[in-house]
Amino acid sequence: MLDIKYIIEKPDEVIARLAKKGKDAREDIELILKLDGERRSLIGTTEALKAEKNKASKQIPMLKKEKKDTTEIFARMKEISVEIDAGAAKLKEVEMQLTGVMLGLPNLPDDDLLAGGKENNEPLRYYGEPKQFDFEPKNHVDLCNGLGLIDYERGTKLAGSGFWIYRGMGARLEWALLNYFIDTHLADGYELILPPHMLEYECGLTAGQFPKFADEVYKIENPTDNRMHYMLPTAEAALASLYRGEILTEADLPKKLVSYTPCFRREAGSYRSDERGMVRGHQFNKVEMFQFTLPEKSDEAFDELVTKAENLVKGLGFHFRTVKLAAEDCSASMARTYDIEINIPSMNGYKEVSSVSNARDYQARRGMMRVKRADGSIQYLHTLNGSGLATSRILPALVEQNQNADGSVNVPEVLQKYLGVSVIKK
Repeated sequence: MLDIKYIIEKPDEVIARLAKKGKDAREDIELILKLDGERRSLIGTTEALKAEKNKASKQIPMLKKEKKDTTEIFARMKEISVEIDAGAAKLKEVEMQLTGVMLGLPNLPDDDLLAGGKENNEPLRYYGEPKQFDFEPKNHVDLCNGLGLIDYERGTKLAGSGFWIYRGMGARLEWALLNYFIDTHLADGYELILPPHMLEYECGLTAGQFPKFADEVYKIENPTDNRMHYMLPTAEAALASLYRGEILTEADLPKKLVSYTPCFRREAGSYRSDERGMVRGHQFNKVEMFQFTLPEKSDEAFDELVTKAENLVKGLGFHFRTVKLAAEDCSASMARTYDIEINIPSMNGYKEVSSVSNARDYQARRGMMRVKRADGSIQYLHTLNGSGLATSRILPALVEQNQNADGSVNVPEVLQKYLGVSVIKK
């Protein structure tokens, strides 16, 4: 959620910055200013009525002592009580409407981001060279079928399109990737978190995914108590709420967390013909990095997360590029995002395997997550997240970039200790 003081003080600046994200926010900002004015007026009126009521209450004992008629003053106090109750009801209505509009606004993009969408994304650096083959390479679907790594047919039989089954060495390769990611993060001092896979609405609200994207997640209704949960689309949705409603101290920060979860999304089904197999799906595995930081430390934390994601991909020997996203290509909750994109040969281009993002204080405001500074002041902390990494595109790139003419696949050195082999053969 944005800082309403900033909106009130610089509404045109807020409108201009949100326009870089493709959001025409003029009507929303005008409504926020109008509702905030009503809210302030109602509070002022109510406080004045309460003061009048208190003054009258103090007069009553004196009037009774002087044996004066108090009928009129009691009647006025009754009127005041009715007016106060009506004002409170109206204030609640205005505040709910104001909160609703505020929650619907996306985060402000950082000033250095270009306006627009994917067409304005800026590649910052490249690592390695695209893989060259002296034979006709296979795509990952054929390789995985040939080696018995993935069972697409039976995955569809069990759960429908957009699902698959890891089998044998494929399951072990998937687990090796997850272990490599987690072991690396633990060595860097990150705390491992295994959160629930079903979350309550407040988690999505804090993360900034709700209310706008509430219909894009899988929902589970409990028939015994009418509670509604949703399947987490990424561990970020859980981790962002870990300290919801809490005040941490400077000594508590930074909090560096890493989490493994399966992720559940409804986006699959309308992808391009070249995005076959496991590039898009309703369920995939991901290791997520997350940090809670002091405001002045969030840029440093962002650079750390980007470097960590890059080093994971480097460790696997991939050619990749790091891309700074334009404002409109950043998600609604984020102020800035860098994507790590790897080359999948059969797709003739790059696919994102990690997004590292800084939400600034946007999520902290939504979840009332604050830090008590050494001088006693209270501030909103900053939150950041990054994939570290998602496997559903890493594994296709791995088998394609490391394939041999006979259909076997070389295992990257960092994974060999988990698998016990250097080549996966049929």
